[in-house]
Amino acid sequence: MMLSSLEIGQRATLKHIYEIAGQMGLTPDDLDLYGSPYVAKIRLDVLDRLRDRPNGKYVDVTSITPTPFGEGKSTTTVGLGQAMNCIGKRAIITLRQPSQGPTFGIKGGAAGGGYSQVVPMETFNLHLTGDIHAVTAANNLLAAMIDNRLLRGNPLNIDPDTITWKRVIDTNDRALRNIIIGLGGRNEGGIPRQTGFDISVASEVMAILALTTSLRDMRERFGRIVIGMTYDRKPVTAEDIGAAGAMTVLMKDAIRPNLLQTLENTPALVHAGPFANIAHGNSSILADQIAIKCGEYVLTESGFGADIGAEKFFNIKCRYSGLRPDAAVLVVTVRALKAHSGKYKIVPGKGLPPEMRECNVADVEAGAANLIKHIENVRKHGVTPVVAINVFDADHPEEIAAIKRIAVEAGALGASESRHFAQGGAGAIELAEMVVEAANTPNEFRFLYPLDAPIKQKIETIATEIYGAAGVSYEPLAERQIRDYEANGFGNLPICMAKTHLSLSHDPKLKGAPEGFILPIREVRASVGAGFIYPICGDMRTMPGLPDHPAAEQIDIDEHGKIVGLY
Repeated sequence: MMLSSLEIGQRATLKHIYEIAGQMGLTPDDLDLYGSPYVAKIRLDVLDRLRDRPNGKYVDVTSITPTPFGEGKSTTTVGLGQAMNCIGKRAIITLRQPSQGPTFGIKGGAAGGGYSQVVPMETFNLHLTGDIHAVTAANNLLAAMIDNRLLRGNPLNIDPDTITWKRVIDTNDRALRNIIIGLGGRNEGGIPRQTGFDISVASEVMAILALTTSLRDMRERFGRIVIGMTYDRKPVTAEDIGAAGAMTVLMKDAIRPNLLQTLENTPALVHAGPFANIAHGNSSILADQIAIKCGEYVLTESGFGADIGAEKFFNIKCRYSGLRPDAAVLVVTVRALKAHSGKYKIVPGKGLPPEMRECNVADVEAGAANLIKHIENVRKHGVTPVVAINVFDADHPEEIAAIKRIAVEAGALGASESRHFAQGGAGAIELAEMVVEAANTPNEFRFLYPLDAPIKQKIETIATEIYGAAGVSYEPLAERQIRDYEANGFGNLPICMAKTHLSLSHDPKLKGAPEGFILPIREVRASVGAGFIYPICGDMRTMPGLPDHPAAEQIDIDEHGKIVGLY
């Protein structure tokens, strides 16, 4: 019987992080150890020294539309990085760090799992180097200064009803999502108003951390954050509030990427953690810029399906980084394709319906419409996709063969069975060889839309070309917000759609590759500091994908503080 991911991670043989850095051509002087000899922060001045090195190949790991269980994107990224080293290629992986909000990640999420995970597991999952805490502090400093401005006579003429800046906490605490603050009168509580808490990784501060390219750039982005409007409809920024400099000080260490390693000692840069359904869902540009100068292949993971994380990787992250992808890996599972047939209901915590475990090629073929659409979407950006079939014990050879045939017919370079979870890098060697071939195939990377197009045109391009919608409808609030943003000079920003990750559409019940639907835009917000406009599709009020109970209830430790069990 295979050991649990926790047991595997705790039995790992780790190398000193200086040795891992040496594989990248970095020296101990380029690092600062952070709490252990296996975790370090990389100094940003290495970018100046690395400038003349050639770029490695750049590969995005994405997936089809997932089930609520996830399809193993992070685990595939880790396993593929290990497999690259098995075939003699120097690879580096770049990942987002997991949030305490939806899960500690310790059961395998952002850290990978099985024999394809980032270690030390406990450090990686529970707190790492405190970057999310720094995001929380910077965000809440701005929130406190906004309310202090209101209390001190409101010299900026801020309309309290337009304030969009919320406080954040790195816990999925539903009771704090909608609250009233300022109770107790002017002397004790300030000015009463309705607001709420978001999860820290949903903060624009986190999005800025992921998209910034230097400390100076981060300072300028913080200054551009729009927190609300004046009574005469002019934007109010963090610079106006006087908070941007202090926010930068709080983030001066968090801006530096974290260096860890996989079970097979592949370098892993873990930095930033924006959600993909409500932000752009990719790890930091700075980590990728360092990695691409230090490895032959950089494997970076983008959140959820290719309609969300990969689309934002191509059209937001790559615009700001200047890096261009050479290939993409599309992770697929038999269970997800069966789910996209529309015949089954999957409930988190209850396991798969027994009938999904039976061999049924017809269901796989019916659900493959989703895979075909994602392959098409990757190719729209001029990138060559490879399909990674994340294999489970319950999968049948006939079903896997059907996926391989369909993937190639749809335009993928190839499809490989990947058993990295159980076998580590050795289980993904064929996949690694396919990725090398794809990354060395000439491509013509292109963005989906020009930045100077009107906001509505950009929204409608994503909706019709990526999601398969017939059109877009806008509520009156969204119409007004779009007019305001374009009038205030924010119209030339890329689009970061906020929608469910459980469907290509806005409706999580629509499986496969739905067509002919109208995409409803309820609201449109601007993350001007991060550098994108984010329309909110359908009903995102409950932030789909988050569990009802904190994962902390599932973790136990012994008297020495070591994690010993999950329940």
